[in-house]
Amino acid sequence: MKKLFSTFLIFVIFHLAAFAQNYTAEKLAISQVLIKQQTAWNNGNIEAYMSHYWHHDSLQFIGKKGLTYGWQNTLNNYKKSYPDTASMGKLFFNILHLDIINKNCAYVVGKWSLVRNAEKGNLSGHFTLIFKKINKKWVIVSDHSS
Repeated sequence: MKKLFSTFLIFVIFHLAAFAQNYTAEKLAISQVLIKQQTAWNNGNIEAYMSHYWHHDSLQFIGKKGLTYGWQNTLNNYKKSYPDTASMGKLFFNILHLDIINKNCAYVVGKWSLVRNAEKGNLSGHFTLIFKKINKKWVIVSDHSS
């Protein structure tokens, strides 16, 4: 009986350790997506920034103007709101909470800030992102930014 219990305990510990390692790796992968987005934005490349969103008509973006569906509509809104690098400024993210819901779904809560020249003025707010792992890649499927 002791041998069976010991074997079971080793099995459980092994699987918990593997889960914890995978959980950490997934959090790191999602954090890297946000770093890549920040870098793309700060380089004035909205298309590269948008490459981390789900390229689908069901993508949801919720902002001060309400709900927008679709990758292309979201890109169009970004381009309209930020027509040049002066409008874009420099983007900074501060992740407040990142949770892996399951192996293919996660959510992130954080703060964003745009540092811009005095004429344009700085902007800041909060965001909630829903990520899904689609084709082995973490992408944003819903963005609520305020």
